[in-house]
This record gives sequence, C-alpha cells and structure tokens, in this order.
Amino acid sequence: MSLHDEIKQLIIDSLDLEDVSLADIDTDAALFGDGLGLDSIDALELGLAIKKQFDIKIEANSDATRDHFYSVATLAKFIESQRA
Repeated sequence: MSLHDEIKQLIIDSLDLEDVSLADIDTDAALFGDGLGLDSIDALELGLAIKKQFDIKIEANSDATRDHFYSVATLAKFIESQRA
C-alpha cells in the first residue's frame, strides 16, 4: 500500500467515514472546506491518528501544520520529511 493510500485509509478509519472509499479521496484536493469537507475537530482527530500511526510530532497551532494538512499529498510529504 502506498503512503498516499495509507493516509487515505487512516482518514477514513479515524474519522469513521463509512461512505467514503480510497478512490473518493483525491490525493491533491483540499481535505478541509470545499474539498473533502473536514472541519477543525476532524483535524484534531486526524492529527492524533497520524501521530500515533507514523510516530511523528505535529505542532498544533502553526501555519506550517495547516499547510501540511492541506491534502493527502502534502501530508505524505510531511510524513516522509519527518521519517528522514
């Protein structure tokens, strides 16, 4: 499973998005607002799930974090940079 698909599955599982499949989540589309439509509570839950699954540190209220959480693609880049 690719990192992108792993992140998509994590989004589905951690946010209980039962009616959403991996194919429904566009890798480059916004996760919040007009894109997938996630909100700030979803962001918190997703942040905790990513922290737990990938064992990386995420700063809660930084602009950089907001940028990392823009899409699946930006999250994947962030996770890869933290693993290096």
